[in-house]
Order: sequence, then C-alpha cells, then structure tokens
Amino acid sequence: MATIAHLSDVHFGRHDPAVVAALETCLIERRPELVVVSGDFTQRARIDQYEEACAFVDRLEAGGLPVLGVPGNHDVPLYDVVRRFVRPLSRYRRYIDEELCPWFESERLAVLGINTARSLTIKDGRINRDQMRIIRDRFNAVPEAKTRILVTHHPLFAMPIGEEEGLTKRVGRHEDALLAVADAGVHILLAGHFHRSYVRSARDMVENAGPALVIQAGTATSTRLRADEVQSFNWIHAHRNDAIDLQVFGWDGLTFAGGSHARYNFEGDRWHAAVAEPVQE
Repeated sequence: MATIAHLSDVHFGRHDPAVVAALETCLIERRPELVVVSGDFTQRARIDQYEEACAFVDRLEAGGLPVLGVPGNHDVPLYDVVRRFVRPLSRYRRYIDEELCPWFESERLAVLGINTARSLTIKDGRINRDQMRIIRDRFNAVPEAKTRILVTHHPLFAMPIGEEEGLTKRVGRHEDALLAVADAGVHILLAGHFHRSYVRSARDMVENAGPALVIQAGTATSTRLRADEVQSFNWIHAHRNDAIDLQVFGWDGLTFAGGSHARYNFEGDRWHAAVAEPVQE
C-alpha cells in the first residue's frame, strides 16, 4: 500500500503560520510516502513569498518526506509584466524546483507533475503538445502494477464550485489532454486551483476521459477560504490500481483532524464509492 498526502494552494504570502506549523507536524508524524503540492505555492510570486514556500518544502524534506510540486497561476508574477512574459517561472525554478515536469517513482507509485500555468491566460491553464508526449512516454514505460498519478494545478475538467458560480473553465486543449491521459493509463488525477475538495470518476464527467479517479484538494494553509470550507489536505491510500482510500484532513482551529473516509473501487469502466465512514485513528 502506498500513501500520498495531497496538498494544494498553500499561497505563502496569504497563509496562516499556525496552520502551516500544524500541517508540518501532522505530515511528519504520519509520514506519507510522498507529499504532492498541486500548485500555487505563493500568493503573488514575490521573492519573500517564495523564500517562505522554499523553507516549508525544505522542512518537510529535512523530516524525511519527498515532495513533488507543480506551479500554479499564482506562481507566475501578475503585476511585474516584464518578468511575467520573459521569465514567468524563474523564481519558481530557483526556490522550489528547477524541473517543471517532476517525476517520482517507487515500488508502488509512478507520479508525474505537469505545469499548466501560463503567462497569457492569467488564471486559466493549458497543456501543450510536448507535455502530452511526456505524459504518454513516461507512463507507458511504467509496469502495470504501479499506481499512475498525474499532478496538475488546473483540473483537466470543468469543476463545480457552487450553485451561483457554476463550473470552472477546462484547461486549454482539454480533449487532447484527456486522450493523452487515457492512452497513458493514468489511475489518479490530482489538482487544486479552486479551493474545494472534490472526488469523482472521470468517466462520470466526460465519457471518453479514460479510467482515472479525479481528486481535487482544497487550500491547505491559505486564508483565502470559501464560505463552507476550512484549510484541508487529502490523505490517499493506494491499495491497488483498483482500490483507493481517500480521507480529507481539515483544520479545526487547533490541529488537522481526519474527517470521513471513502473507499473507491474500479468496477466495470469507472470508479465507484464503496464505503463512507469515520476513520478511527
């Protein structure tokens, strides 16, 4: 069994230090095989914000936890127009990771990160042809027994974000991106961006999406919260490629407490929720 802690939208520069400290303590005590951060390390891509995000990652890694991250749209400068278009992710590559398509592989997992942040789209995301080729090439070389996970900041699908707000936008080249994901046999799609926890079988959203389970994370440490959400992260157990447990840990004002637990089984051609009950730690 492999365990993944899925964080997103930490937004250093608009974070709560008490929440950050509690998150670090929780992760180091629980010791996941991998910590995934699906974008928006900073609020406005400023140097001091990147320094804080870098220190956060360094502390996790010093505690023995591997970290795989991808940039988000907030990690591209908004107001520094020259840097935005000439060197949009230079600070990300300096402080977080030089690699924009990071890769992690272990006995049970194969995890690929893809950068969807772009200078021109401001807040929306895109995937290009080279990235689709990387998705296919990387995962096609992975043994069948391993759980294949793709990490992006922007969800590949239009996501519900509330009755009044409707759906999020899809990434650019949405249909081609889904074809690449299906060809690569990806089991789990991890993303963030809209600060809501959400899980659903990809084929329940788009029929030709392939056999992936879509898992969205809320914001882990930011004070930019929607009315009905708290800071949270996802705890994922990959038992096999057809059985995944998901638990959302939410901030209760003192610590990160485990919430309801769900088992997802792959049956037929899609994922189905099998169990939903509190987990006894």
